[in-house]
Amino acid sequence: MKKYIFIFKTTIMDSLQYIMNIILGFVTYILIIFIFLNLWQYIYTDPEKLINGYSLQQMIWYVILTETIWFGTRNGAIISQISNDIKSGAIAYVINKPYHYVIYMIVRNLGEIAIKFFLYLCAGLTLGYIWVGRIPEFNPIYIPLIIMILISATLINNFLTMSISLLSFWIEDAAPFHWIYVKILLILGILFPVEMFPVWAQPIIRSSPIYVITYGPVKLIISFSREIFTSVLLAQVIYLLGSFLLLMGLYQKGVKKINVNGG
Repeated sequence: MKKYIFIFKTTIMDSLQYIMNIILGFVTYILIIFIFLNLWQYIYTDPEKLINGYSLQQMIWYVILTETIWFGTRNGAIISQISNDIKSGAIAYVINKPYHYVIYMIVRNLGEIAIKFFLYLCAGLTLGYIWVGRIPEFNPIYIPLIIMILISATLINNFLTMSISLLSFWIEDAAPFHWIYVKILLILGILFPVEMFPVWAQPIIRSSPIYVITYGPVKLIISFSREIFTSVLLAQVIYLLGSFLLLMGLYQKGVKKINVNGG
């Protein structure tokens, strides 16, 4: 356990050397938020009216917070490294290291996004407060519960993206599957709340990873209720176990494939 904590700390220290790279990413982040700010202000001709249960303030905060999760937890370098390690055959060497390859990559990924997510969160909260004021009815007492849900959401997303990368054991390039996953998450879970989609599609979205990665955590921030918290928490427990077992299963099968083929 100590070695993984050391890896986590070391990765955070390395990330601090590239703060400017993270800050440069704020340009796209702010531009997207600005576009949707104007879009929703145009749609809400009356700032006091509700659209599918959302006020203008809640809708703007939903976009800001989901974009924060989107930009703050992405780590294409780790995803690419896993695929490249498999395709190049380098994984045949690292699997014999004194640490578990999958756990190492999980810890390293969390270390790299920790600083980035914090910076994007600070920027998002600042922009949101300047543009539309505080989050309506937000109670700071729920912050520990929200942090727990956000950490779980990050882990689930991490496990799923790494699982896609491990498909490189069997296919030449996993990039198309990453593209599909990212676009679905972006369109159905980040740009618009679930309530904005047709009634027939909402149960499907609520049963998907979108509910536990973006929609659920942000819904708790802008409109906390014990019912939503319980629902999101139970769903996250199921997805955490399922995605982790999927990740480890794919890895074990991939390693077995290497051993059988004399890798």
